[in-house]
Amino acid sequence: MRVLIVEDEPLLAEAVRDGLRLEAIAADTAGDGDTALEMLSVNSYDIAVLDRDIPGPSGDEIARRIVASGSGMPILMLTAADRLDDKASGFELGADDYLTKPFELQELVLRLRALDRRRAYSRPPVREIAGLRLDPFRREVYRDGRYVALTRKQFAVLEVLVAAEGGVVSAEELLERAWDANADPFTNAVRITVSALRKRLGEPWIVATVPGVGYRIDAPTQPGGSGGGERGQRG
Repeated sequence: MRVLIVEDEPLLAEAVRDGLRLEAIAADTAGDGDTALEMLSVNSYDIAVLDRDIPGPSGDEIARRIVASGSGMPILMLTAADRLDDKASGFELGADDYLTKPFELQELVLRLRALDRRRAYSRPPVREIAGLRLDPFRREVYRDGRYVALTRKQFAVLEVLVAAEGGVVSAEELLERAWDANADPFTNAVRITVSALRKRLGEPWIVATVPGVGYRIDAPTQPGGSGGGERGQRG
């Protein structure tokens, strides 16, 4: 899950971002409305967390634009405006949830996960490809009926690859979807994580490297073999 936190109090925004990362939720921050709109235009987010009173376009205006875009992105308003009419107007704008300050980080995490589950109901709850069975809700992976224990980051990378249904996913896209905006674009994190993921899934290798392009899920053609060229790549 990747979320955008729109909050103009830097210390609070950083604390929330760091706390979410500990829960394996990738989070980016924007301190004003203009920055938030720019980030929404260039990045793909699963949920927007909006403070209503921010510099530039308000949180309310950002909510209106998200709703008007038709993206279906869930909106959680995180604000000090705690009167009943404030909450009512927030929901009328299109908010899916409303949490007032001060708040407990764990409650925010629970609400974000609940919103993500609701969002995911429009997708098949379990994905299967080439002998892999990935359950995003139980966060379980099976290969040919064998349970495979993965780290949170390995699971996030595999989830993106499985969702591509055999299509090639670039390292840049994996970095965007499984990490966050602060990830170093020149890092070896994707390559290292994919290599570890292959080992966890076991042979024959099922995560193929397409040289110079990216990675994809590839069904082996023969037990223990490297298959069709790309499948044997480990980079």
